[in-house]
Amino acid sequence: MKSAKAPLLTPEKNMSMTSTFADLGVSDAVVDALAERGITEAFPVQSLTIPDALAGHDVCGKAKTGSGKTLAFGIPVLERMRKAEPRQPTGLCLVPTRELANQVREELGDLGESLDRTVAAVYGGADMEKQIKRLKNGVDLVVATPGRMIDLLDRGEVSVADVEHVIVDEADRMADMGFLPQVEWILRKVEGTHQTLLFSATLDGAVKTLIDRYQNDPAMHEVESKEVTVDEMTHRFITVHQMDKPKVAAAISGSADRTIMFTRTKHGADRLASNLTKEGVHAAAIHGDLRQTARERALADFGDGKLDVLVATDVAARGIHVDDVDIVIHYDPPQDHKSYLHRSGRTARAGETGLVVSLVLWNEELEVKRLMKRIRLDMPIVEMFSNDERLGRLATWDPTAEEPTADD
Repeated sequence: MKSAKAPLLTPEKNMSMTSTFADLGVSDAVVDALAERGITEAFPVQSLTIPDALAGHDVCGKAKTGSGKTLAFGIPVLERMRKAEPRQPTGLCLVPTRELANQVREELGDLGESLDRTVAAVYGGADMEKQIKRLKNGVDLVVATPGRMIDLLDRGEVSVADVEHVIVDEADRMADMGFLPQVEWILRKVEGTHQTLLFSATLDGAVKTLIDRYQNDPAMHEVESKEVTVDEMTHRFITVHQMDKPKVAAAISGSADRTIMFTRTKHGADRLASNLTKEGVHAAAIHGDLRQTARERALADFGDGKLDVLVATDVAARGIHVDDVDIVIHYDPPQDHKSYLHRSGRTARAGETGLVVSLVLWNEELEVKRLMKRIRLDMPIVEMFSNDERLGRLATWDPTAEEPTADD
């Protein structure tokens, strides 16, 4: 276990200049592999962290999802790691969700091939025997969710004795999802000399404890990212009636290519997806009780534009990384204002301005008004029925320009 105090983080603000990967010391083989994918210039997080990681230092990076973190940690680890013996990887990347495990594997797989290094993902909800067979054949970098990694370690199907590179990705999400005790259990098993790279959107609280305990004098880097603000979204609040609510949601989604609807429960997500399907909407639910294949298919179809609506619980939505979301519908009110902004931010990615609609039952109005006050929004909650033509033009309709009535 490592127990060095982490230095204070100093934000890097002047990252307007771009770097090529060759400038950062990346090998020709990887530079060429990246160029084949149209990637030639490094993102700020990559420019900051790759040189330190290539030099063998522990690295702590404060950066949000979508900032280019996967290549920031993947390139130097793949460059520096040794070939692995069967069941004894030399690199381990811990991630919070199955979807992220697959994304990291896909992002790094081709780069690994250019260096004769293999990358595999192991996670719960998938066939363990297939994963065990893959590990028996030898995997250099294992990308794992904590629970499945612990299962494989307990069964003796994988060892961390040879691990020389550890990556903890999205540590803040691990903390939010209650996974840090599992992460620490695994990190304590990695006893030999090793490099640890940690990336997180926040570095306080439990994440700071990880840094203090398991990193050795890390190079600290922060990528300043533009926070999604309330002003970047178009907000609408609509009072609906319980029996008419699914039809209202269906009518709103009809004006968009991609819509994400949030429910509070898994059962509610399934019920809404079924009701939307009855209304002729191509919809699917995504939550933790679904089989992994079903989750992956729904995400792929949504990303490819084959699915109009994705119905998600808050936890499941953490695995959704799609930029072109037109509308976010809070089918059920979020737990708090932070959740409202997190959900709503799905439609303000990649510099786009999206529409955010909250459906409000009569007994939820007080709760929603309190939420609006927290996020400093002041607009009317307008009653609408599913046959209201305004539902198809909510983005351009101005609720403050008219005196709202139920008969409008």
